[in-house]
Amino acid sequence: MEKQSALDLERERQYCELCGKMENLLKCGRCRNSFYCSKEHQKEHWKKHKLICKEAEKTQLSKQNPDPPQPSGDSKAGQGQRQQKSLAEPADTPSPSGERMKGFITNAEGPGVSDRQEDGCNNTKTNGQTRSSPQKLAMEYIVPCMTKHGICVVDNFLGGETGMCILEDVKALHKTGKFTDGQLVSQKSDSTKDIRGDKITWIEGREPGCEKIRFLMSRMDDLVRHCNGKLGNYTINGRTKAMVACYPGNGTGYVCHVDNPNGDGRCVTCIYYLNKDWDAKEHGGLLRIFPEGKAQFADIEPKFDRLLLFWSDRRNPHEVQPAHATRYAITVWYFDADERARAKEKYLTGAGEKGVKVELNKPSDPS
Repeated sequence: MEKQSALDLERERQYCELCGKMENLLKCGRCRNSFYCSKEHQKEHWKKHKLICKEAEKTQLSKQNPDPPQPSGDSKAGQGQRQQKSLAEPADTPSPSGERMKGFITNAEGPGVSDRQEDGCNNTKTNGQTRSSPQKLAMEYIVPCMTKHGICVVDNFLGGETGMCILEDVKALHKTGKFTDGQLVSQKSDSTKDIRGDKITWIEGREPGCEKIRFLMSRMDDLVRHCNGKLGNYTINGRTKAMVACYPGNGTGYVCHVDNPNGDGRCVTCIYYLNKDWDAKEHGGLLRIFPEGKAQFADIEPKFDRLLLFWSDRRNPHEVQPAHATRYAITVWYFDADERARAKEKYLTGAGEKGVKVELNKPSDPS
């Protein structure tokens, strides 16, 4: 593996060490290597961070002062001032300035796969159109699109009738009261609601009343199975359960973050949207992705029967903008075998249901 430049390393570390948040960060003024979203998270993480923080500070001071002077009577006061400034420097955050990305949206209904050049597709089925097979969709669109953009969107993934059945399952599930506040990737925090405002529940697919959700997961698995071995250098050998999420409106969203900032094994994020007649201008709720190293950003409307895939790691920081209407989505994360094994060795898998591996479903019956 080639050594990364100091600039690349610094950019990659610009996320909160505790929760993974990437917005409004502050740099540790002592070691100048780590970032936090708040003083509370810095204090909570201090037991782990202090070991490397103090060592990094010594290294920096030795470089700045090869022959340090004898300590004066003000040395303790100076040290205290330095500690008080430890969260005084804002970090760089993704900027929404730039052009919107194009060329990453296609339609599963049609005589073939055609990459549309605008963000927005007609969700109505045209007479005479046929649905692309999972293999055709995977090989002719998803693999090349993920290779080029790291993001791809498939509209009319399952068709309106099946999509409505899945939506009915999700609404019925929501009424059971089993949804709970979404948690952060690392550990619980009192400030969770300030970071993400969704309500979630985890579904394996065998639960009563979740048959159509299971069918959706089978179709997702079909696509990924056909892509396997061609999505980067990943070998996908499993996935999480499905996270069914609801943003209840009232301006709830999710600040800029990375799904897998710490190498927990998740390599591809796969999201299915269930929102009929969604109008982003009125309802908000856009998913905005800031692909690493690009001046462009990608805005994805959470339209009904739309499937979204993107790399789960630091290449794709993203946010859910405030939603002003009820917004439903189902998310599955796929695991890379090697990274998952390394994560288990390093005990990085304690992320709740996101850390539970589920084998891919058998190929679904064509219908």
